Parts: sequence; structure tokens; C-alpha cells
Amino acid sequence: MSIIDFFYPPFRKHMTIQFFRYGFTGAANVAFSLLLYFIVYNFVLKQQVLPLGLFTLSSHIASLAIIFPFSNFFGFLLQKYVTFTESELRGHVQLYRYFIIVFINLGINTIALKILVDGFHFWVTPSQTIATFFCILVSYFSQKKFTFKHG
Repeated sequence: MSIIDFFYPPFRKHMTIQFFRYGFTGAANVAFSLLLYFIVYNFVLKQQVLPLGLFTLSSHIASLAIIFPFSNFFGFLLQKYVTFTESELRGHVQLYRYFIIVFINLGINTIALKILVDGFHFWVTPSQTIATFFCILVSYFSQKKFTFKHG
């Protein structure tokens, strides 16, 4: 953590060290996820559809489905061992709670996109950006108060 904390001083007035670590590890997880997605999409699936018997997944959706458990488990490890280190809950309880929040955020993201894009006819990328910022806040407070509860 000392490497991450080295970059904290300029942000001290604007956020707590824990929120800074949350953002830093979140950015690291996004980078990992994008790299993994690129590898799976281009080299594992070779940009081809994935036939699964009764149905077929497009390569971009199949790539997402393949990396989802890996990127979320990596995110869990970062949050457990870098951001929320004070929690005394058992690891399996934290993991279970973490995935509850992941799926809640997936639902929030989907609903936000439906409202912003389909309801208000906003552009997709700005709508996803708004949804992402909202999910970041929901996720941080949920992880802090529920998943990695301290005391």
C-alpha cells in the first residue's frame, strides 16, 4: 500500500485515503479487465462467435461473459487487501456480499441506461458515464458499510 499511498498527498484535501485507494484499485481493475477482454476477444475467440448448442453468443458478448468472473474476483481481492483491510468479516462472507453488490450495480447500470437512453434519448456514452459515476458511489458506500464492514 505504500506505493499507492505515495500518490495520495495531492488528493488529501479532496478525499479520504480509503476512497483514494478505492479509486486507484478500481482503475487498476479496469485496466486489467480491458487487457483481459482484448486477449479473450482477439486471441481466444479470434473475433468469432461462440456456439453454445441452442444459441450462439457474439464474440464481444462472449468475451464479456468469459472475463466477468475473473475481473470481478480480481476487484474483490484488491478491495479486500488494499482498500478495506480493517474488516474482520470472514473472506467467504465478504466474497458473497461483494458479488451481491456487483449484481446490484449491474441492475442499477442497466436501469440508468434504460432511463437515460431509452427514456430521455440521451447519447449512449455520456449516459454510461453518468451511470458509472453513480455506480461508483453506490459501490463504494456499499462495500464500506456492508461487504467489508468494520467493527
